[in-house]
Amino acid sequence: MVTSTTPKLDRRPSRSQDREPRRLGFGQRLGRWDVKLSPYLYISPFFILFAIVGMFPLLYTAWVSMHQWHLIGGQGEFVGMENFLHVLQQPPFWKALRNTFSIFLLSSVPQVLLAITIAAVLDANLRAKTFWRMGVLLPFVVAPVAVSLIFGKLFADQSGLINAVLGGIGIEPIRWHADVLASHVAISSMVNFRWIGYNTLIFLAAMQAVPRELYEAAILDGAGRLRQFFSVTVPMLRPTIIFVVVTSTIGGLQIFDEPRLFDQFGLGGGDRQWMTVTMYLYEIGWGSQKSFGRAAAVAWILFIIILVIGLINFSITRRIASDSAPKSRKKQKR
Repeated sequence: MVTSTTPKLDRRPSRSQDREPRRLGFGQRLGRWDVKLSPYLYISPFFILFAIVGMFPLLYTAWVSMHQWHLIGGQGEFVGMENFLHVLQQPPFWKALRNTFSIFLLSSVPQVLLAITIAAVLDANLRAKTFWRMGVLLPFVVAPVAVSLIFGKLFADQSGLINAVLGGIGIEPIRWHADVLASHVAISSMVNFRWIGYNTLIFLAAMQAVPRELYEAAILDGAGRLRQFFSVTVPMLRPTIIFVVVTSTIGGLQIFDEPRLFDQFGLGGGDRQWMTVTMYLYEIGWGSQKSFGRAAAVAWILFIIILVIGLINFSITRRIASDSAPKSRKKQKR
């Protein structure tokens, strides 16, 4: 009998004989880079444009505001916060700030109320819906110069149409270009004319997204149209209302075109009774002073004011959201 004494060969590779790490080819590396970098490349155009047209002018304005900077002479000495202190000590700045907030309140509050009311009307069953919905947007596409010319004729002190109508019913003519409040009302009417239609379409789009089942349930409960509006429509439009209020605040505090074109001189009135902060900025930079440093300081002060009001609006938004959260959880539990 023959027995084999040949030892069995272990065919399994030992640890020391592990395969060498496979080298990735250029195509595989390119694929990995594609997976990692592509999302950042897709969103990079926004950040690049924002850095060029948003952050750089903001930071450069801060740099200019801390220097003596003449329109023709260019950069001068570093003065630190001197430009800010000079602007804050000027009575015209505070008058411009008062006028800005006055015109902003007279325009934004009626603007939001009228826009949501008109949107509710357009959301109802009307004939020629598309015509009416496009019609409210027509004032928005009219150039501010044309609007100023039209309303300048309406609010003319001596020959204006509105004073003629008031005189016909025995009311004394209003000095639209002399009285402070009257001039603010006239300018705010121009702002409302342009922006009510724009905000109306925003509210209308939000109303179209409200579930119709809520209205049907309200009708079954016996609610009329007015009750449906305040109990269903307005609560469902709360985020949209906040958005419109925030955007109106930002735009209202930067108002320039309407008060600038309210008369032929563009100085905000003889006593600066309707001069806004942006008009004051323009006057410092391109007027008699030609000081870009002080104008940049005004721009930064206005930016800080808008930022503070934006933070206040943001806190109000968070509070409203936190108040509504428990209600939604209760509904889910039920």
